[in-house]
Amino acid sequence: MALDVESPGILFPGQGAQAVGMGKWLCEQYPDARRRFDAASEVLGYDLASLCFDGPAEKLNLTEFCQPALFVVGIAAADVLATLRPELIQSIKAAAGLSLGEYTAVCFAGGMKFEDAVRVVQRRGEAMQAASNVVGSGMASVVGLDLEKVQSVCDQAREEGEVLRPANLLCPGNIAISGHLSAIDRVEPIAAEAGAMKVIRLTVAGAFHTSLMQSAVEKLAEALDQIEITDMRIPVYSNVDGKPHTKASEIKDLLSRQVVNPVLWEASVRQMMDDGIEGFIEAGTGKILQGTLKRIKRKTPMEGFGDG
Repeated sequence: MALDVESPGILFPGQGAQAVGMGKWLCEQYPDARRRFDAASEVLGYDLASLCFDGPAEKLNLTEFCQPALFVVGIAAADVLATLRPELIQSIKAAAGLSLGEYTAVCFAGGMKFEDAVRVVQRRGEAMQAASNVVGSGMASVVGLDLEKVQSVCDQAREEGEVLRPANLLCPGNIAISGHLSAIDRVEPIAAEAGAMKVIRLTVAGAFHTSLMQSAVEKLAEALDQIEITDMRIPVYSNVDGKPHTKASEIKDLLSRQVVNPVLWEASVRQMMDDGIEGFIEAGTGKILQGTLKRIKRKTPMEGFGDG
């Protein structure tokens, strides 16, 4: 189904959407996509296309590799869409991205040059991986509970000196928690008793969007200071506050804070709808964000592009 609305928004996925083979169809069919991969490889210092197309999955899943890979696939998908359906891309009124995907959204909206964004995303992935290596930590999705109950589960599972908090507020009934692995290990029986359908461990390196990522903030701020960030042509809805932003100074601060703040994804999507966005296209790989949209407002017009 082709997206046919007057005021569409574009969404970009974050870590967790990655899969070996992503971007391959785009590059085989469209030279513009391949050029993005080649340009990114020059910046990164390794063959990004080979990693995305052939893996191994163990390497692609590492934060320092996964984040640049997802960023480039998202931008490449948007490039191809601009060629195939220029009227759709020209009509897009707003953008958002889940965690790492917010950088893709900012680049799409004109806030960063592509090569600069690749450098920053690489630094972000490295800094978050380094922070993750300090202590055993991770994330898990709690399915079937509201925020109040998820908070209560975290409070019960967390012991003194541990971090455990709701971190990704994705959609009704799907909230990711983040913190020390020792605390996450206690969650499943507590969540089940509270009525959760299931608890799913996420394939991420550490406790993203918590205070355990604080050491990454300074490194990320330094990386952002080294590039030019400009005002954006369309608003990007921030994970930190769920609000639209176009000013370079605002988005720069929010991107620095994002790694230690919860991701307000449901709030962002609802605000986009309240502001007049009638439907969405998910550019990149996977269908995770389309899944969240169905839980937020089931009949929302949506489609994905990037996997063929």
